[in-house]
Amino acid sequence: MNRGKIPFYLLITVLIGTGLTTAWLRHTTTEVPLIPGEQKPVWLIEGRVDFYADGGAVTVNLDLPDQAPGFRLIREQAASPGYGFAVLEDQNNRRAEWTKREAVGLQTLYYNAQYIPVDSRPIEVDIEPELQTVFWSEPQSTAARELLRGAKARSSNPASTARELIKLLNPSTADQNAELLLTKEFSRAELLVKLLNQADVPARKVMALKLEDARRRQVLQPMVELFDDGHWLLIDSMTGEQGLPQNLLLWSRGEAAQLDVLGGQNSRLTFSMIRQTVPALALSQVQFTDNLFSMLGVYSLPIEEQSMFKMLFLLPLGAMVVVFMRVMIGLKTAGTFMPILISLAFLQTSLIPGLVSFILIVGLGLLLRSYLSYLNLLLVARIATLIVLVIFLISILSLVGYQLGFNAGITITFFPMIIIAWTIERMSILWEEEGPHEVLIQGGGSLLVAVIAYLLMNVQLISHLSFNFPELNLVILALILMMGQYTGYKLSELHRFRSMSHVTDAD
Repeated sequence: MNRGKIPFYLLITVLIGTGLTTAWLRHTTTEVPLIPGEQKPVWLIEGRVDFYADGGAVTVNLDLPDQAPGFRLIREQAASPGYGFAVLEDQNNRRAEWTKREAVGLQTLYYNAQYIPVDSRPIEVDIEPELQTVFWSEPQSTAARELLRGAKARSSNPASTARELIKLLNPSTADQNAELLLTKEFSRAELLVKLLNQADVPARKVMALKLEDARRRQVLQPMVELFDDGHWLLIDSMTGEQGLPQNLLLWSRGEAAQLDVLGGQNSRLTFSMIRQTVPALALSQVQFTDNLFSMLGVYSLPIEEQSMFKMLFLLPLGAMVVVFMRVMIGLKTAGTFMPILISLAFLQTSLIPGLVSFILIVGLGLLLRSYLSYLNLLLVARIATLIVLVIFLISILSLVGYQLGFNAGITITFFPMIIIAWTIERMSILWEEEGPHEVLIQGGGSLLVAVIAYLLMNVQLISHLSFNFPELNLVILALILMMGQYTGYKLSELHRFRSMSHVTDAD
């Protein structure tokens, strides 16, 4: 390897590495999708609180999920006219609070939240939680000891102990000890929590909401979490199933009341839910507004500036196509940037109307330029005259196209008129110096490169990546620099050396 090129190769490596790494970090931290049109499920959950107010001040507290495993909260709000609302957080406990100075009769409060499913991992706990104190009456204490003796004999760890206890508490197979405990305890989940704590297994009751699309009037279901091997394990107190199902949202933990109403009676908490599908890109913009990548992203700009950058970020791709076609293929074009600007214009007009419009404007411009050559004008005056004539040509074509029902004629004004005028001037000089053949070669080469660049820019995936991951243009820059170092034969030149290969074979 040539040591003089080591800094160049290091620069290429840094550009590619920086572009790809930054794009990946943007994707992982802000969840901007790599594929356009990606959809994500969203659960819209509505909690409804009904109660009868006594006529005085009312305070309603509702437990809310706090970092529910398997779900991420996107947005929450309350819809309760006449009530003050706030979300209070105290020692990892979130509660919604409604307040009103005076209320009477039937009251209905609403809490709405949006959750998206995410990958969940068991939460590791550094310090083992304390056991809850268990109190039994004498008959219950004896029954509990007998149940635990049988469950421990057929288990080896906290999870298997819980499963055996659930089997023993099954009403269809319960013995007299289990029946005694079941008649005294209101909830099987609470009974299982007591038995596990007596067996020196830290456990607690949790309230969970089973998510089913388009369901109404659902209530929270009691379940049990036990501490096993450094983390909390969820277990169904009715079936013994372990782990967190995908459609289960842990609403609250501990012994605190899920709903607390002061100044009212006969309260009831129910839930309705619906599953929606929304674009992943829109979710990313809503969730990560405070992220560094979001603050430095294009979406923080006004819509008008975003539209400008959406076109601007496609320019490096067009430049790479021009460099490849000229350096590697050897195709001649009328200038370097003209094909890029033509391809951007094609994005506005679409391909076929853009090609027809461009050929008509340039063709008519060459005819007018041939007349201007007889006037012996200076270069500056000739170019200015061409600009005025090009404006008239575009206006006439736009009006004619509109009258004929072709709306694409109006978008011809997106063509860079100054560049078109200069291109007409260059082609006319080239016609005079080297003939029409060279004009056709360079003009056709420019259109071919513009069409290739347009086809690439029009790919939805490329347009999505260039706008949402602008750092990928560093990779395009590295490729352009690498092609700029190429000094070999161009593809169009290989036929010139075919005869030399025949001579070598003859020798």
